[in-house]
Amino acid sequence: MNFRNNHKGAALVVSVIFVLVFSALAVSVATISGTNLDIAENQRKADCARGCAQSGLEIVRSWLNQVSIPGDTPASEQFDLITGSFVSATSSVSNITPVCDGISITTPSVTLDSAKGQSFSAEIRQIDPETLQVHVTGNYGSVAKTIRANFTFGTRTDTVFDFGVASKGPLSLAGNIELEGVNISVESSVYIESENSDLALSIIGNSQIAGDVSIVNPLASVDLQGGQAGIGGETGQDAIDNHVSFGVPPTEFPAPNPAYFEQYAINIVDSSTDTSADATFENIRIVAGTNPTFSGDATLKGVVFIETPNIVTFAGHATIIGIIVGNGSIEDDSGTNQISFLGTVDSYPVSELPDEAQFAELKNETGTFALAPGFHLSFGGNFSTLSGAIAGNGIEFFGNAGGTINGSVINYSDEPMELSGTSNLQFNRSEAGKVPAGFVQEIILHYNPISYCEPVF
Repeated sequence: MNFRNNHKGAALVVSVIFVLVFSALAVSVATISGTNLDIAENQRKADCARGCAQSGLEIVRSWLNQVSIPGDTPASEQFDLITGSFVSATSSVSNITPVCDGISITTPSVTLDSAKGQSFSAEIRQIDPETLQVHVTGNYGSVAKTIRANFTFGTRTDTVFDFGVASKGPLSLAGNIELEGVNISVESSVYIESENSDLALSIIGNSQIAGDVSIVNPLASVDLQGGQAGIGGETGQDAIDNHVSFGVPPTEFPAPNPAYFEQYAINIVDSSTDTSADATFENIRIVAGTNPTFSGDATLKGVVFIETPNIVTFAGHATIIGIIVGNGSIEDDSGTNQISFLGTVDSYPVSELPDEAQFAELKNETGTFALAPGFHLSFGGNFSTLSGAIAGNGIEFFGNAGGTINGSVINYSDEPMELSGTSNLQFNRSEAGKVPAGFVQEIILHYNPISYCEPVF
């Protein structure tokens, strides 16, 4: 038998089998490739939707960065005020109207690219007393992706208490004024806003500022007159070039809350009270229109709460173990209300008050000597130490007034703050960063990046 004849057509069969196998493989590869393309396209759309959500989160984050509410707002009212602040932050963007129902803030669909069907929407809810949770959904065509992140309540990291002197209005030094730091020169640094005056700082004579100067007004100028007028240990143009910064970002002036101390002022001082004799006064409330002069050897313990209008003068020797509080407004620059220290002042912190029931809570309210919004404060007498921060609307040091101030001097007035004579003010801000008693910082929102997630629903 012929072997070749017995296997005629075998090659064809084998060829056909190989063709079928490779065809099947080709179909499989094509199918897999198509599936992979579909998967890749779905992944691309999902990534685009995620990108829309992340873009939306950044936009919402920029709006929430503008939100601020008073620090003394009751917890039950905080979300309503946050809502109002958020709506205000978005008002500059057309066609965006957040919807608020008292429980959540919803931002309807915001178009990012109409041609590609890219948009986002957001919902903000308060999940606990100190946290807002934000859900942002990004859309790319029919594909949606949601991300989530938290914002926590907090305060600003920079305040005017980072400076020895902080003034909304210009600052003027004339004579032999020296602003120095007890520990380091930066304790006497100066912050000036001067938004309504281009002459932000004037130094005449032999006056010196040991620290640096920060000025918000970018168009402001500094005038140094006299060979010894200096800043940061230098004089002339070198002092300005090396130690003055113009156009700095505004920092926070915490809101004063004099009403908080009203609870302690239980003893009345009015026109029938003799304030000229040597006497001790404890937790007093000076009735409006009394205009008293403490001309004797007066000892004042606890809170001295001054109603408006009033002109209060300390003309004799005053020993103050406590806090001077003026119940005015930071919007009042009229000078109608005044507190003048013309005699010698011995000042001690509230922590040194006697261990008596009336002072028990007050002894914890440290860091403040005078909290008097709406009052012009004048210091013309001698003092060795003032026991805390000083705040008012218009502050003046003149004559031989000088000594150590254990805190910052804060001027809420747009009017010039003037220092004249031979004052040597030394600032001890060893507790810098701590907000003194009676001041309330704004509540702002801090983004918590650790909270970011992509929830699966």
